[in-house]
Amino acid sequence: MVRSLVAAFAIVALMTVSRAQAEEKTIVGIAVGADNFKTLVAALKAADLVEALDGKGPFTVFAPTDAAFEKLGKETIEAVLKDKEKLTSILKYHVVSGKVMAADAIKLDGKDAKTLSGKTFKIEVVDGGVVLNGKVKVIKTDIKASNGVIHVIDAVLLP
Repeated sequence: MVRSLVAAFAIVALMTVSRAQAEEKTIVGIAVGADNFKTLVAALKAADLVEALDGKGPFTVFAPTDAAFEKLGKETIEAVLKDKEKLTSILKYHVVSGKVMAADAIKLDGKDAKTLSGKTFKIEVVDGGVVLNGKVKVIKTDIKASNGVIHVIDAVLLP
């Protein structure tokens, strides 16, 4: 019984430390450390946006996975990576100023969110989940960072 309690406390302590360590990382730090954001990290580097998103914030990033980028096709990705102006515009279209948690996003149903690119995208709640511009689904929410929050999306948002 005592061993079980000690083991349970140890597990809870480890989980708490892991969460605290995750929140100490910036948005970029979390993306670099994840296996499913390699294309996003490469794009941020190509657009010279790493330093900006590593800054104080707070930012809300709607982060496309590698699979989301693959939907664009290899040729499109390569072309956009070579066009710094277009790439920067697309990446800034995935970032909103401030820390918008999932519960806050749900309250924005039917409204537009202004992005760092200056353009907006529409937020809708569909079947209890958040959809952007009528087709891009938020598939994971509330990944907390020291300078904001990441929401994972299943496609690249195009302005």
